[in-house]
This record gives sequence, structure tokens and C-alpha cells, in this order.
Amino acid sequence: MDHEQKAENKAIAVPKFSEKHTTRLKVIAAVFTVVGIGLFAYFIYSVGFYDILSYIEKFGTVGFAVILGAYLVRIAARAWAWKLSVFEPYNLRIKDAVEAVIIGEALSSMIPLGILVSGTSKAVAVRKQVPLVVGLSSVATENLFYSIVTSIFLILGAYTFLRSFTLEEGWVFTIDALIVVIFVVLLFIITLIVRQWHFASETCEWIYQKGWLTGILEHGRMQVRLFENFIYGFYREYPKRFLPICLLEIAYHLIGVFEAWFILERISAVMPSIVSAFLLESVSRLITIVFKLVPFLIGVDEAGSRFVAETIAAGAGIGVSLAIIRKGRIIFWTAVGLVLIIGRGLSLSHFFEHHEH
Repeated sequence: MDHEQKAENKAIAVPKFSEKHTTRLKVIAAVFTVVGIGLFAYFIYSVGFYDILSYIEKFGTVGFAVILGAYLVRIAARAWAWKLSVFEPYNLRIKDAVEAVIIGEALSSMIPLGILVSGTSKAVAVRKQVPLVVGLSSVATENLFYSIVTSIFLILGAYTFLRSFTLEEGWVFTIDALIVVIFVVLLFIITLIVRQWHFASETCEWIYQKGWLTGILEHGRMQVRLFENFIYGFYREYPKRFLPICLLEIAYHLIGVFEAWFILERISAVMPSIVSAFLLESVSRLITIVFKLVPFLIGVDEAGSRFVAETIAAGAGIGVSLAIIRKGRIIFWTAVGLVLIIGRGLSLSHFFEHHEH
């Protein structure tokens, strides 16, 4: 790597969190993890270990192989969307992108603070194919498309859930508030991109001038500006890629709905509806976003699936078993991610080093 590229990589590095902030996040993650383990044990006990085991046995090895394949297709969809987010003249091979996404998902799933390095790890994993600056900016661009499509997916899920079932007044208010918040955030993001407002960097600059978070924002505010420029530059240069990227992000979610339907179809006594699978997947996606600090979403995923399953009259056992089966899928692909990390001669410290410097 030449001097210019090194300087470029350094310029776009993710800002380093202070030890105090990192410690605080570790404490929060540890608390969430302990609570999650407690919830997991409670749900196993309340539903019954042997009842859950019977559902898993009913699902079978063939069923598990199908959802492993379905998840690989989901990964490929996001990897292709990422490939389309790379600026020319650089090009990312789909094979490299798929492996990098698997690595990123593995770190995000198994490490309490994995959310802090999951995006960076993708760029680090393909640093021999494209410069780190290109990898990081393209990951940020793809994540933006993913966030927009996911927001729409969550709004549709929340609206469907609210209008399809009779819920307590407290839940109605919470879901209505969630819909409004997500819609406002989505509208704001789209407006930022269309009008190309440097809102994030200007906000960071204002906070820095007030003397707040100076340790993080000393270099971080310039990096935020750089990321904004990359994203707006992509918007100007490649508008024809927007639709294919959005369709790939939609496919990612639709395959998730199929996965939920397929699991229900194999373990439930009645034929599940697409709406039921859609609700389970949308709630699962929301839980994934909110409780990303909890390794493997232990406990919290089971709680969400049980709540939806009971609401749609599928039964608590079905909901908890579905979450556990999906957790098995996550563990499998996390193991694959670790094999890829080892095969590339990397260690976990490589990803944290690139995150911090």
C-alpha cells in the first residue's frame, strides 16, 4: 500500500471511542446479556424443555438445511447491494462481498460490542480487493439503503399488527408512536439525500464548538463530513443503481418472511398465513435493531416471537421454538464467519484495531 492510500485510509478511519464510553457500553451490554440469559431460561422453563425439543425435532435436519440456504441467499442479496454501492473504477467481486458480509454478521452476532465493528470488519475483510476508504464508504452507502428499506418494512409490519389484532390500549399507543417516529426519521433521511444537506457534520461541528464530546469529534466531525460527501456523490453519479439496490434490500426482507413461514409450516399444526410470517419477521427485525448489544439476541428474540405468536394465536411454544431454530441458524453462520476470519489470517483484534485507529 503506497503512502497516499495509507493517508487516505487513515483519513476515513472510524473515530475512536474514549475508554469511558467503551466501558459504559460494555456495562450496558453485560447487563443486557445477563437479562437475556435470564429471559431465555425463563421461556424454556415456562414453555417446557421437552415441548420445545419436540418442535425442533419436528422441524428436522432437512428443514434446518433449507433455512441455512435461505439465509445464504439473504447474505448474497446484501452483498450484491454492497457491490453496486462501490464507486468506479473499483469493483468488488460478489464472492469477496459475500464472505465479508458473513464475517461482519458473525462479529455483530457473537460480540456484545460487535455492532461497533461489524461495518468496519466488512471493509477490512476486502481491503486486498479495494482500498479501505472505498470499502468503508460503500458499506456506509449500502447501510443507508438498507436502513430506508428496513424502515418501510417496520412501518408496514407495525401497521399490519395494529390493524389486524385487538391489543391493549398501551400497546396501541406504543405501536402508533413507533410508526410515527420511524416515518419521521425515514422522511428526514430521504430529504437529506435529495437536498444534500450536511446536517450530520454540521451538527457534529456545533457540538464540538460547544466543547462537548471533543475527544470523539476532534477528528470525527471531519469523517462524518467525508461520509456525507461520499453518499451524496453516489446519489449524483449513480442514480440508476438506486432501484436495483432497493430491490435487493427488499429481497433480503422477503426471504426472511419466507424463512419464518417455512418454520411455522413445519412445526405448526395448521397452515400459517403469510401475514403471520410477515409479523414475526418484522418484530424479529425490530428486536435485532434495538437489542444488537445482546449476543445472539438471546432471550429477547424469544420474548418478541412469543408475544407475536400468542397474539396471532399460534401459541407460546411455537413462538419460542421458532426463535430458537433461527438462533441455531445464526450460530451456524457465525461459525462459518469465524472459519473465514481464521482462513484469512486475521484475528478479532484486527477489526478492533482498524475501528480505533
